[in-house]
This record gives sequence, structure tokens and C-alpha cells, in this order.
Amino acid sequence: MQEWYQSRALYETVSKLIRRGDFENALQIAESIPDKGIRAKSMSMVTVEMAKQGKDYSEALRRAIEAILEIENDESIVKALMSLAFEFLELNKLDEALKIAGFIKDISNRSKIQAEVALALARQGKIQEAFKIINDILDDDVKTWATSKLASELKH
Repeated sequence: MQEWYQSRALYETVSKLIRRGDFENALQIAESIPDKGIRAKSMSMVTVEMAKQGKDYSEALRRAIEAILEIENDESIVKALMSLAFEFLELNKLDEALKIAGFIKDISNRSKIQAEVALALARQGKIQEAFKIINDILDDDVKTWATSKLASELKH
């Protein structure tokens, strides 16, 4: 229980450092958080904020993914990776969202990220790229949904 309280306190410290723009110290402290779930969440938070502010986040992203993969519960790993992928999707960092999706072992959830990336590309007029990603989707239900959604978006 003490580990959890210590982890929460460090998480709050990381949040404050992020607000100050001190990403280097935020990442260092995030990596020292004992609770693996809170550590992964903190590192993801630092990475996303670095991306939002136009900082070089490539190393932070690599370390955040590593931290997520260290979580001992597969369901929590999937949730953390999905959350991080959707954050990058919202920032229109589609390559990163797709890269993160590649670490998701659950085919259905990986496919959902791939579909959202494909639809975002289609909205940008990159139809060929969108179809290539849709064709790579392994979950047939998600592939059908994405193809249908893409077709309806092209009508507009």
C-alpha cells in the first residue's frame, strides 16, 4: 500500500514538472515510480505533452512503450497502449499511433487503432495509404466497418 501512495505522490510531482515544461526531470522521476501502472501512465503523460509542445519525444515514446509493456496484467497493457495510441491519433501523429498499435497483441483492439488511423488518412485525402492500412487489418469485423466508414466518408 505504501508503494501505491509513494507512486501517487511521484505522479503528482511529474504532473507539476510537466506544467513547468521540465520534461527531462519529469521523465526521470516518472521512471523511478515503483508502481508499474502509474509509472507507465506518468511516462505516457510526459510523452504526449512533449508531442503537444513540439518537443522531440521519440526517446520518451520508446521508454513509455517499454514501461507499458512491463505492466503485469495483459488487459492493463492493452488499455495503456490504446490510450497512448488514441492520444497520438488526436494529435494527428498517425505514424506514432500505428507504431503503438503494433505492440497491441489483441487483434481486435490493434485493428481498431489501425482503422482510426486509416480513416484519419482518408480525411486528409490519402486514400491509397488508408486502403493499405485497412487491408492490413486482421479483424474482419473491424475491416468491414472501416471499409464501410471510408466509403461513406468519400461520399461527402
